[in-house]
Formats: sequence, structure tokens, C-alpha cells
Amino acid sequence: MNVGIIGSGTMGSGIAQVAATASCKVKLYDTNQDALDKAKAALEKILNRLIEKGRIDADEKVRIQSNIAYVDSLKDLSDSNLTIEAIIENLDIKKKVFSELENYVANDCIIASNTSSLSIASIAASLQKPERCVGIHFFNPAPLMKLVEVIPAIQTSEAVLQKSIETISDWKKIVAVAKDTPGFIVNRVARPFYGEALRIYEEGIADFATIDWSLKTIGGFRMGPFELMDFIGNDVNYTVTETVFTAFYFDPRYKPAFTQKRFSEAGYLGRKSGKGYYDYSEGATKPSPTEDKGLAEKICNRVLVMLINEAADALFLNIASAEDIDNAMTKGVNYPKGLLAWADEIGIDKCVNALDRLYDEYHEDRYRCSPLLRKMSREHKTFFK
Repeated sequence: MNVGIIGSGTMGSGIAQVAATASCKVKLYDTNQDALDKAKAALEKILNRLIEKGRIDADEKVRIQSNIAYVDSLKDLSDSNLTIEAIIENLDIKKKVFSELENYVANDCIIASNTSSLSIASIAASLQKPERCVGIHFFNPAPLMKLVEVIPAIQTSEAVLQKSIETISDWKKIVAVAKDTPGFIVNRVARPFYGEALRIYEEGIADFATIDWSLKTIGGFRMGPFELMDFIGNDVNYTVTETVFTAFYFDPRYKPAFTQKRFSEAGYLGRKSGKGYYDYSEGATKPSPTEDKGLAEKICNRVLVMLINEAADALFLNIASAEDIDNAMTKGVNYPKGLLAWADEIGIDKCVNALDRLYDEYHEDRYRCSPLLRKMSREHKTFFK
């Protein structure tokens, strides 16, 4: 298969590596020659590191490299069977690139976007043949993260959807099919991990370090929400939150936090800027958490029931299957358990009661219980057992 990748940043380069490893002939396109040179040098370093770790040998490195060509004209993608765009999250720019690309590729070439939250239907509408458009959303770093969300627009043909699923599966990835709604699965369901943690901080219940410690110690999450936001970048995470909030007609469940907005405005973006919720400058020491197990359980349980509620609502609204939702959260963002399976383990009744207590306390629609959870509680049902 011939694969065209548009954008040679971290994500585009990672997708190119995945496709090349799967024996596809890849053309990595960028308008900036310096960016292409950096992508080529970065791949060299990555492959050398894999050799050092014993994961590939020198012949495999040469094979992967020989499968990737670096090009600076969209016309060079004319022989592609599949193109995947991985550029800036700007709908107008994506639509402009797609409409130009369509002039060069064959009628049966699949044109895919790696967008994490923009409407696939809107992107598809820029094409003369919108039925060839689909969302194929990788997670960073693409070579390591197992999950790929495949998102059909309402225009996407069944043949294009099935071919996309088949191709990504052949690339040794786990596919989760999601409805074309804001945030798809992961970026929708994960919002409370950040949003509720920020709310807990803003209420003065605990500081950043204590909230992170609570989610890691009690919940088993690999990173706490503030560590993770610093890793992702406060600007990136805030933009996704704001995008989802706006796209859902300002549903209070997705309301952004002023704390994150102010940190982003101040340039406290996290690791990449040297300062975020934590100080990453040389010699800086990380603040110690308040190691109070009782407080930690309250913090963890509050965030967890909000995550479960969001996962249940995604199932209620047919965003994806229960299996795909749980796979998305464990394989896409490394959650310790699938949220719906976790709800079964805790007990649906307990989840509903916890959400009702939050609603009774705040009287905010943010804490409304998913109709599906309430129905399952009433009927004594579980998601998987």
C-alpha cells in the first residue's frame, strides 16, 4: 500500500514510522524542508535507540527508512492509496489542504484526518467525493500507543470505513470505532480527569501534588492529572477542553477551568516551557503531597465517578460500544482499568449514589447522572458481567 502523510511533526512522523514498519511505501509531506530534515534525523535516533534495546536489528532499520520518502509537494502524493493528514488543529486549514489534495490523488484514495476533536463531517464537506473521507486518530507517541480511533463521518462510505479498519488493524493497532461527535471517545470521556481535578483544586480541597498523589495511589493511574496536563501542554489541553465545551453547546459537564486558562495565558505550559503546575527548571524540587489516605480516597472517588458517568453517557448516546470505550481508555491513555468494567467492580448503585450526592451538594448540571447508569441501577444490571 502507498501511504501519504501530510505534516512531518511528531504525530505525522510517528504515523509514517508505523506505516513504514508495516511495509507500506510512505511519502511524508511538509512544506518546510527544515521540518522534513528534522523528521528524518529524529527517525534515525529513534531507530538507533530501538537497536540498542534489541527490539530491531540494523537490517530492519534500513528497511523502515527505505520505506519512507520525504517530499515537499502535495502532487508527490498522487499515487497514494491512503493519505492521513496530521497538521494544525484548524478546520479551515485542513479543508483547504484536503480540497487541494483531491486534485492529485486517484478517485479511490482514502483521505483521512488525524484530528483529535474536529468534525469529520465538516472536513469531508470540503471534498468533491466526501464519501472517501474518514477520521483516523492516533495517540502520541504513535509507534508506542496501541489505540487508534476510526471515525466515520455521516458521508463516509461503508467500504471506506471497513478498509480503514482493516488497514489500521494490519498495522498492529487496536481499533475503536467512534461516532463523529466532539472529542470522539478518549478526548470526551477523559475530560473529568482534568476538569474535576481542577475543580477540586479551585475549591481549596487539595493542592496539585496531593491530587496527583491521590489519583496515583488510590486509583492506580500512571500520572496524576496535573502531571499529565504539564506533559501534554496546558495550551493544548485547554484548547481541547474549550473546543469540546463549545461543540457541545456549552454543556456544563465540559466547562473549562479558569486556573488552566490563567496558567496557559501566563505561558506556564508545562514541561515544554519549563514551568506549569510544577517547576521543571534545573534544581527545582517537586512539592510533597499531603499523604492523607482518607482525603485521597475522597478525591479519587469523586474524579472516578465523573469519569464513569462520562463513559456511561458515551455508551448511552451510541458514541461507541462498551468494549471500544473501555479499550480506548486503557490503550489510548493508559487508564488502569476500563471505566465501565470499573463501574461494575464498584457497583452501579454506588456510582449513582455518589453522583446524586454531588448533585445535591452543588445543584449543577455538571453532576447530573447519566440516564443509562440510573436505569442500570434500577434494573440491577452491569456492563459486562
